[in-house]
Amino acid sequence: MDDERIRERERLQIEQIRELDFEELQVEEVDDLHDSDSDDNDHLSSFPFSSHAQASGNFGDDELIFNPALASLHMYLGEVEDTQNRIAFVDGGTVLKIPLFYLEGVVLFPEATLPLRIVQPSFLAAVERALNQANAPSTIGVIRVYREGAQFKYASVGTTAEIRQYRRLGDGSFNVITRGQQRFRLKRRWTDVEGFPCGEVQIVDEDVPLRTPRDAFGKLVPISKLQARYPLSTVSLSTPLRDMEANSEESFESALSPSEKRLHYSVVDSIFCNSTSSDDDQVVGTSTVQSSGSNPYSSRSIGYLASSHDDENEEEQSTIGKTPVSQEKYQKQNRLASFRESTDLSRFRMTPRAFWPFWAYRMYDSYYLSQRAADLWKQIVGVPNMEAFVNKPNILSFSIASKIPVSESIRQELLELDGVSYRLQREIELLESFDRVRCIHCQTVIARRKDMLVMSNEGPLGAYVNPHGYVHEIMTFYKANDIALRGRPVKKDSWFPGYAWTIANCATCETQLGWLFTATNKKLKPSSFWAVRGSQVADDMR
Repeated sequence: MDDERIRERERLQIEQIRELDFEELQVEEVDDLHDSDSDDNDHLSSFPFSSHAQASGNFGDDELIFNPALASLHMYLGEVEDTQNRIAFVDGGTVLKIPLFYLEGVVLFPEATLPLRIVQPSFLAAVERALNQANAPSTIGVIRVYREGAQFKYASVGTTAEIRQYRRLGDGSFNVITRGQQRFRLKRRWTDVEGFPCGEVQIVDEDVPLRTPRDAFGKLVPISKLQARYPLSTVSLSTPLRDMEANSEESFESALSPSEKRLHYSVVDSIFCNSTSSDDDQVVGTSTVQSSGSNPYSSRSIGYLASSHDDENEEEQSTIGKTPVSQEKYQKQNRLASFRESTDLSRFRMTPRAFWPFWAYRMYDSYYLSQRAADLWKQIVGVPNMEAFVNKPNILSFSIASKIPVSESIRQELLELDGVSYRLQREIELLESFDRVRCIHCQTVIARRKDMLVMSNEGPLGAYVNPHGYVHEIMTFYKANDIALRGRPVKKDSWFPGYAWTIANCATCETQLGWLFTATNKKLKPSSFWAVRGSQVADDMR
């Protein structure tokens, strides 16, 4: 149902865009704008904009504000049709044999959009195979490929991509819009007889978001109260603390192993010993936790140190003539037995039994981390709003990872992280520390976080494909430093309607870093912005 609403909203946006064709708007081009084609692009009606004034009030009523929803539609690909046969999510651990797309500089995450332009004959056959395969219809695998010296390296973890829309062009090529589905591990790869890469992949069995991951804290139950209506054996680490109620000491102890019982008894004993070490009258001070009646489980709680009153009397007789040390030990044990009999141990059961303190659990609480990450994203980035995913930490972790403007190697690291809480922890660390964007080759600072600009509903980082089939993941900024422009602005095949692009190189090492986008109408805001390729960004972003 969510997919249907999304497609319906996209169709409505396209209809609204088409209505702009009937509006009479005057074009004011930049002075040095150059384009070899003199087509309908010379009229502003060919470029859809959102004409509402910016909330900040910095722009006049006659100025046009770019609508970020347009970039996320990838309108430069033209009309596309929805695919009919698509596969639902498969179970974790499932092994599939699917066509593989090796993309340099691209890391695809679940739920992220990936546009493709297929021009090579072998990959055209791969799309045909994917659309018609029976085991995983309309599904391909996307793997990041990167260079190490003169060699290409392939990532071991990738993402399946569902072909949602496509269009066959007159020259036989394909325009395709895909969406990330599930992570996988690459088991083996080969080249099909038709010349395209294939692979055997195993779908990753994603963990369920927990309040406290079991593998982080062992078997100790991190609760302060036990719920009486649930047997202790069914209480898991993910049980919310607020739902717990006090349970009997007997039922609690019955579920403990011998070693856990000894630990439990020693803790209770240490409470008494600490309270009576300085003054024998400290026992009287425990009256604040005494029950109105006798504790039915006191004899059970005494454990291996407890004894009956008859045994105590016999031991008292046997102490006559013993050394002062033995006498003192006997008196201490006697006070301990008396303390247990007169104390309501349910008060002690209300203290946490977890091995780690409360703050340690919050470090691995997926839902707490999810809220913290969403708050940081809102404070630092802003768009898109992540609040809708706070109660879905697994989706939120992938959504942030697919949009955070960091280097491709760091994003590959996020893709390979198993565990929602661990991925969210790393993303929080990146959001807090990310400040500068450096050239990967010469380490020149080319942009800063404060200059980040969101030009797409997808966020400050998104994937776009050029007419030759190369996919680029770019991050957008208001301004950039130490960048030299090459050539003149070109309007054709622009990823952002209403903007012309100019190639931008690093002024220090002359590597192509990205593009400068300049508005073709002086009323359009922002008038210009920079797009930096993620593959050309260094890992050190502090």
